[in-house]
Amino acid sequence: MTSLCLADRTIAALANLRRVAVLSLALAALPAQALEQVTLQLKHLHQFQFAGYYAAVEKGYYRDAGLSVRILEGRDGNEPERSVLDGKAEYGVGSSSLLLARLAGKPVVVLGTIFQHSPYVLLLPRRAEGTNLHSIVGTRVMIGSLTDELTQADEVAAYLKKEGIPLSSLLRVDHSFNPLDLADGRVDAMSAYVTNEPDYLDRIGFVYDVFSPRAAGIDFYGDNLFTSEREIAAHPERVKAFRAASLKGWAYAMSHHEEIADLILAKYTRRNDRRHLLFEARQMVPLVQPMLVELGYTNPDRWRHIADIYADLGMLPRNVAFDGFLYRPDPPMHVTWLFRVLAAATAVMLGGAAIHFWLLARERKRARETIRKGERRFRTMFEEAPMGIALIDSATGEFKDVNPRYAQITGRSFDEIRRGSWADFVHPDDAASDVARLGKLGAAAPAGEKATARLLRPDGSVVWIDMSVAAIETESQVHPHHLCMIEDVTEKKKSEAMIWQQANFDTLTQLPNRRMFHDRLEQDIAKSQREGNRTAILFIDLDHFKEVNDTLGHHQGDILLIEAAQRIRSCVRATDTVARLGGDEFTVILAGLDDSGRVAMIAQSILDVLQSPFALGQEQAFVSASIGITLYPDDAAGVGDLLKHADQAMYAAKGAGRNRFSYFTPALQVAALNRMRLTNDLRGAIKGDQLRVYFQPIVHLRSGRIHKAEALVRWQHPQRGLVSPLEFIPLAEASGLINEIGEWMFRESARWARRWRNEHHPDFQVSVNQSPLEFQREAEGYERWFEH
Repeated sequence: MTSLCLADRTIAALANLRRVAVLSLALAALPAQALEQVTLQLKHLHQFQFAGYYAAVEKGYYRDAGLSVRILEGRDGNEPERSVLDGKAEYGVGSSSLLLARLAGKPVVVLGTIFQHSPYVLLLPRRAEGTNLHSIVGTRVMIGSLTDELTQADEVAAYLKKEGIPLSSLLRVDHSFNPLDLADGRVDAMSAYVTNEPDYLDRIGFVYDVFSPRAAGIDFYGDNLFTSEREIAAHPERVKAFRAASLKGWAYAMSHHEEIADLILAKYTRRNDRRHLLFEARQMVPLVQPMLVELGYTNPDRWRHIADIYADLGMLPRNVAFDGFLYRPDPPMHVTWLFRVLAAATAVMLGGAAIHFWLLARERKRARETIRKGERRFRTMFEEAPMGIALIDSATGEFKDVNPRYAQITGRSFDEIRRGSWADFVHPDDAASDVARLGKLGAAAPAGEKATARLLRPDGSVVWIDMSVAAIETESQVHPHHLCMIEDVTEKKKSEAMIWQQANFDTLTQLPNRRMFHDRLEQDIAKSQREGNRTAILFIDLDHFKEVNDTLGHHQGDILLIEAAQRIRSCVRATDTVARLGGDEFTVILAGLDDSGRVAMIAQSILDVLQSPFALGQEQAFVSASIGITLYPDDAAGVGDLLKHADQAMYAAKGAGRNRFSYFTPALQVAALNRMRLTNDLRGAIKGDQLRVYFQPIVHLRSGRIHKAEALVRWQHPQRGLVSPLEFIPLAEASGLINEIGEWMFRESARWARRWRNEHHPDFQVSVNQSPLEFQREAEGYERWFEH
């Protein structure tokens, strides 16, 4: 009996072992668990604005969470909402208008906030008299879409309403998202992302002012990661894993700007260059605030503030509830369960008390560890941040803490910085304004401020910085502190200065160019109008400069122009303007003249200094000048007319023999108009068959026979009658018509010569006069003559 039972047990054990082996083989044959496929819908095209999601893919954070994430570009701000609700995407990136969608009955849920502040701002061209936001009333403005009011810069609309500027008072045009529309004056203001459009405007040197809704207390969230209630109900663990991996990606991206910029260019888009991506990254730091606020943190009170703003706009009712809108990864325990636990704890008081104290000690340990991890994380971000960061005592200006980048920008060691104060590093010219700014911060007047300043390094070099200062909370008995973030923009400032110099000054002589000349002339005219005095304009053209250029070369010609500019500059006051308009043309503005007699003295002085020889290497060159003079307001009231009159007076000086000056007179204007009209008539003289050929016979004295003739051109004007060659030949030479007239004369002379050879003598000759300018044309121009 015992042997039989033992045998049965052995057979059963072997059967179980066989089942385990078969099950093990079956499990081994199964493939590794596949990654879950999910889609993230962005609200715009690929750019640094979505860097955290790219980092989560590239660094494997999604893969470690068991996810394979497809990231799709967006074409409009509503596309993420539509895609998530339609099931085309599980997750999306949306703005604060998600609250409107939720309260419209759409089951969207915010998983976390990435941008703690919205990047939306309003850009206006900077005006010399100061930019006023109310100046946009009645002007062309691009704010959001005209066909979809939601999700399009709602906070800008609220900002304008709070400032007393209703949208109905603007001439709204559909948003092109092209900053050149603002720069070229096609619109007078545009809503924009502070992380995007300013970079394009900075590159073209366009000066603008930024108006932020935050200045009026309207502080919306920017980008929010969201999903649907359906996704949370069906895949709660996937939602939690996706959120954690995304936030981990953002933490990495905000500490590795350059690496992520290169990743975007390599794998996502090359629509924007690396410089623009890094600009976007730097501008995102104060919006995301990765060192001050935990990534993904969202505050219900802020959403209540946003709901109140929407209510002010009439888009939501007052005091509306939005339960379920914000994601809770760990929902609170149910009250019934809690009562049961308490009842059980009461039943086992001593055991419960022991467990309570044990759990409390464990939670305290976990809390301390969490705090230490958080401090290490924030310290790492602080130390590795690409911009300089310092904690400053607002009352004393002393540095409490600085990161390596801050020390690098200031050119000082950590000890040197801590021993000094902010005032010790500021450029002397900026010291007063910066000390005043620090005093305001110490008095807790503003919560924060942005500015551009200069710092003086120990080696004497100057570094330009963009500075952002924000107040931080301190204990009640401690001085107020501010967090100062700086960025080295020295190269940017140098580029701007170079662009301005090239745009306003002649590169050869370093004199103001035509653009700067016009600007200063307008200012001097306005000043003369206010003060009731005169302004003189001298238009100077160098005589015989072309001969110097042609014989000695352009390099020597440039040297002559540089020295001529210096000589002219030496003849006028430091407050007067000497400009080069181009070529060998210079202009002088003599402003604030009470005695116009000084103008002739200065003009003569310029003629005298320009007559002295110019040493050009081994050669000497001699030039003179012809100067035309016009006076404001005697001769004209506008810039265009004054320059035209000065030019006419200069040509009168040239016509009078050069090396002299001539004042503008009304007779010059009449003569100029007459020349212009006569030149215009001359253009149609050939086609209109108005030119005539007269022949002066040449008589052989011995035989008394005519054997030659000289061809002379005459113009039979339909209104003026016969016009003298002395009057129209110089006009033909100046306008380039002389070649066409010469061709016509040759053809007519050849035709008559053939006729007279047939009728009178086979050797009959006709002489044709030519202008010296005709000999300067290409040699091919004479080949057609042999056809006659």
